[in-house]
Amino acid sequence: MNKIIDFVHKAGLPRIIIGLFLLALFLVAPFVGVQLDISLTNVMNRFGMNCVMVLAMVPMIHSGCGLNFGLPLGIISGLLGATLSIEMGFTGMVSFLMAIVFSTPFALLAGLGYGKLLNKVKGGEMMIATYVGFSSVAFMCMMWLLLPYHNPTMVWGYAGRGLRTTISTEGYYLHVLNDFLSLKIGDFVVPTGMFLFFALLAFLMWAFLHTKTGTAMTAVGSNPVFAKASGINVDRIRTLSVIMSTWLGAVGILVYEQSFGFIQLYMGPFYMALPAVSAILIGGASVNKASITNVIVGTFLFQGILTMTPSVMNSVVHTDISEVVRIIVSNGMILYALTRKSEVAR
Repeated sequence: MNKIIDFVHKAGLPRIIIGLFLLALFLVAPFVGVQLDISLTNVMNRFGMNCVMVLAMVPMIHSGCGLNFGLPLGIISGLLGATLSIEMGFTGMVSFLMAIVFSTPFALLAGLGYGKLLNKVKGGEMMIATYVGFSSVAFMCMMWLLLPYHNPTMVWGYAGRGLRTTISTEGYYLHVLNDFLSLKIGDFVVPTGMFLFFALLAFLMWAFLHTKTGTAMTAVGSNPVFAKASGINVDRIRTLSVIMSTWLGAVGILVYEQSFGFIQLYMGPFYMALPAVSAILIGGASVNKASITNVIVGTFLFQGILTMTPSVMNSVVHTDISEVVRIIVSNGMILYALTRKSEVAR
C-alpha cells in the first residue's frame, strides 16, 4: 500500500488519471472500429512532431524566465530558415539541415533581443512573452508578402510575389526524419529518425544542464539573489536561456514540418506556444523547475489524448465531430495545465 502511495505521490495524481484515460481509449478503440495500429502510428508521429518544441521550454524554466509564451519568435526563425532552404533549391536531408543552418542566425538574434527585453521586465516575463509572440506573428504577416522570394512553389502564382499561406515540403525535406531507420510492422510505423533526433537534442540539453553554466542557470532560476552573490551574471545567464529556447523552437518547427508535410505561414504560429506550454505542465513541470522526463511524459499524454479522443468519439457516435472534439479536448487540457502552473514538479 505504501508503495502505491509513494508512486502516486511521485508521479502525480493528475498524470495518473490522464494516463489511465489514454489507456482506456486504446483499450476501447478496437471495439468501436478504430484501427489500433494506425492510431498508435498517429500518436507516435504527433509525439515526435511536437517534442522538440516542448523541449524548448526547459532552458527558460530553469533560468527563472518562466514558460516561453514567446515561442512563436523561435518558430518564425525556423520558418525563415525553411523558406530560404526551399528558395535555394536544396532537397532531401540536405534541405532539412540547411533549414536549420539558415534559421540559426535569426534565432540567435531574435533570442538575444527577446532575452534583453525579458531582463528589463523581471517578474512579468510570461505576460510580456505572450505579447512578443503575438506581435512577431502579426509583423511577419506583412513580411511574408514583402520579402523577395521567387521560387514558384512558394509564391502566389497570380501576383508573382508574396508567399502562399501553406507551402508543401514534398520534394524538399518531407519525412526525412520519419523515414530514417523507420520500423514498420503491418500498419504500425515507428518514426525512428524523429525519436533519435529528439533523443540527441534531449541528451545535449541534459548534458548542458550538468555543466558549470547549466548549474549556474539552475541556480539563477532557484535563487537569483544567491546566484548574484556567488558571482554569477544573472542577466547573461537568463539571456543565454532565452537564446537556447528560441533556437530549439526554430528547430522544433522544422521537425514538425518535415513530418506534417506543410509549412504554415502568416497566422500559423499564433497559438503554437499554448500546446507546448500545456504539455510540459501536464508532464509535471512547474514555472521554475522542469526535466527531460516532464517533456517526454507531458508530450505523450497531451498528443495521445488529442489524437485518440476524436477517433474514438467519431466511431462511437457515427458522426464526424472530430474537429469539435479536438477543440474541446485541446483547449480543455490547455486550461487545466495553465491552472496547474504553480504545482511543484516531482
